[in-house]
Amino acid sequence: QVQLVESGGGLVQPRGSLRLSCAASGSVLNIYTMGWYRQAPGKQRELVALITSGGSTNIADSVKDRATISRDNAKNTVYLQMNSLKPEDTAVYYCNAKQSTVYGVRDYWGQGTQVTVSS
Repeated sequence: QVQLVESGGGLVQPRGSLRLSCAASGSVLNIYTMGWYRQAPGKQRELVALITSGGSTNIADSVKDRATISRDNAKNTVYLQMNSLKPEDTAVYYCNAKQSTVYGVRDYWGQGTQVTVSS
């Protein structure tokens, strides 16, 4: 089993910056992809960014040019740096990890951290 704990959320100003962190613990071997999803009120959960163990990244169009995802494999931690924040970035942000096993791929989710962009 893998546990994911997010941190770094809170109230931030428009045009400001924020860095979210997600630390994985437990049976962390063979986690090949970690990423961030978000869910705004009244909307479905959507992908924000993901990163593989090899460093390849995928950023959603809605945050491209404003978001950077990085990963510290030694600490089993993934980060999401967001700049030029907008009110529409307000959402609960969830950390996700995909683990390869001999039986297939397992998906793990954090409990979420609230990000509110407002002055």
